[in-house]
Amino acid sequence: MGIFSRLFNVGKAEAHAAIDKLEDPIKMTEQGIRDLKKDLDKSLQALAEVKALAIRSKRELNEQKSMGQNYEQKAILLLQKAEKGDLDVAEAERLATEALARKEEAVANAARAQEEVTRFDQNISQLDANVKKLKSTITRYENELRTLKARARVSSATQKINKQLSGIDSSGTVSMLEKMKDKVAQQEAMAEAYGEISVENRSLDDEIDATLNETNVKASNALEELKAKMKNKE
Repeated sequence: MGIFSRLFNVGKAEAHAAIDKLEDPIKMTEQGIRDLKKDLDKSLQALAEVKALAIRSKRELNEQKSMGQNYEQKAILLLQKAEKGDLDVAEAERLATEALARKEEAVANAARAQEEVTRFDQNISQLDANVKKLKSTITRYENELRTLKARARVSSATQKINKQLSGIDSSGTVSMLEKMKDKVAQQEAMAEAYGEISVENRSLDDEIDATLNETNVKASNALEELKAKMKNKE
């Protein structure tokens, strides 16, 4: 055998030994489910955080939109005051220009908030899909684990029963039963033989007494039958 063949066989033997030392698959599955539940908790926490950020961004978006509209409205009012002569034109235009600059700033902030809202909504959609997938996976694994546990209990019980049944012959139980049958049959035959011998060994007086007793019994039975017939005729 070449060196490579020997090394291959050694590696295969070590692999089998490693497989034999693996943990109980049920315990490994339970640990896997616990890990998935931890991942689910983290995903739910991340989802809640992103939703909170999205809510803040939407609130900021609405505030910046409202602020921009408000500054534009103020600029209009300033110009209207100048037209009515209630405010110096130059001052009105200066203030209106400032208001419009604030409006543009608010518009820019609103655009940034809108981008954040869009990005957060995408993150929420992805995280929500991951959460649903994790929940579905956990439920499926838990159902499979329950089935695996039931099958393991059944297979373990079946293995024990089959092992006990397979060990009957090796323990000599069947052989002992057969010997007991032979012994009982021999005892029954001996009892029958002794009975026949006892009959053959009866004395003449015993035979006479037995015959007479049988005759007396028959006569007594006939007498009783005759009495019964006479009563019926009356």
